[in-house]
Amino acid sequence: MIGAGGLGAPVLQYLAAAGVGTLGIVDDDAVSLSNLQRQVIHDTNQLGEPKVASAAEAIARLNPNVEVRPFPFRITGQNALQLISAFDLVVDGSDNFDTRYLMSDACFFAKKPLVTAAVGQFDGSITTLRPFENSPDGAPNPTYRCLFPQKPRAGLLPTCEQAGVLGALTGILGTMQAMEVLKELTGTGEGLTGRLMMFDAKAFRMETIRYKRSPKNPLNGDNPKTWAELLEEG
Repeated sequence: MIGAGGLGAPVLQYLAAAGVGTLGIVDDDAVSLSNLQRQVIHDTNQLGEPKVASAAEAIARLNPNVEVRPFPFRITGQNALQLISAFDLVVDGSDNFDTRYLMSDACFFAKKPLVTAAVGQFDGSITTLRPFENSPDGAPNPTYRCLFPQKPRAGLLPTCEQAGVLGALTGILGTMQAMEVLKELTGTGEGLTGRLMMFDAKAFRMETIRYKRSPKNPLNGDNPKTWAELLEEG
């Protein structure tokens, strides 16, 4: 789980409750009072505590049979591949595009399914990425870079902390992520590979669109780049 915040909180709680045996948590932040309206795995007794430790304590109370592996540091291009190699699936609950692109690239090279979500003030989206596999028609599955070819310029879009996000919204999207993870782990139903589910909280409306592989994407496109080349580009 990348991030033990607004999205990570419900993901971790529901996966622990479902009995997922091992959960890794990556987060370099500490619990603050402003987090608590949306990061419901933490409470006032854990203010100032590393989020990975706080989340591990909450999981132990919920299901002591779950092994929690806390990683109290930021995931980077230097440690991403090694970190995710020990796990079957990755969930991205980060709140910035740098990490989302990094995780989508790393999961491609590590051949790990990725369930990724994002939230705005009153909206959110979720998709599942398996670009290292082919779709039923034989074509490669799309990448995150097929959906969002260009990374927004740093500082152009506000983070959840800066914009202000309804706590219930991260709960909805995080619960959807947990559902997708359980489907992926059990092979149940149709996953969101090649589909982006968008949620409008103001209208309480959901819409799902399909997206396909772009031959211009640098992962499984016509001119793929290496992990080192992508890291150098930033």
